[in-house]
Amino acid sequence: MRRLPRAVLDAYLTGPEQVRPQELIWGMVNEPPAPFFGHQAIVTRALVLLERHVREQDAGIVCVSPIDVVLDADRALVVQPDIIFVSRERTAIIRDQVWGAPDLVLEVESPGTRRRDRTTKVGWYRQYGVRECWLLDPRSQTMTVMHLAAVAARRQSFQGTRRIESAVLPHFAQPAASFFT
Repeated sequence: MRRLPRAVLDAYLTGPEQVRPQELIWGMVNEPPAPFFGHQAIVTRALVLLERHVREQDAGIVCVSPIDVVLDADRALVVQPDIIFVSRERTAIIRDQVWGAPDLVLEVESPGTRRRDRTTKVGWYRQYGVRECWLLDPRSQTMTVMHLAAVAARRQSFQGTRRIESAVLPHFAQPAASFFT
């Protein structure tokens, strides 16, 4: 059996470090343009809120993209969610890259990625063991929390002053609006 995807993965991971977003999807490099300012402003705000909470709770590690998350080494599937959280108990999956599913991934949607984020990427996250995915929609200022570890994936939407409910970060109690202001 040919092991081309793993060879492609090895070449991808040993190449020079970059700050441009890129992913390896079934052995093919995908290099989208850099996100718009509004997207990155929301990512920055979300990072601050999550990092503060995770430090206070001594819950694990938060990291912002670009960071390679190797979901499937044999099939050369590497993604770069906007933000990831890995629980303290699972930090062994972190080396130069993250080798396996983070406990939580956060994606800020943009018009060009919304459909892919909500379907393809969420499908991969669920398939490979991500417990929870947060999708932030800047247009509607809505956060959708997808509980992927449940037998049937469950989703909840949060807006305005409604506080986020998370199975992965149970003490996290920020209102949804705090991610967008």
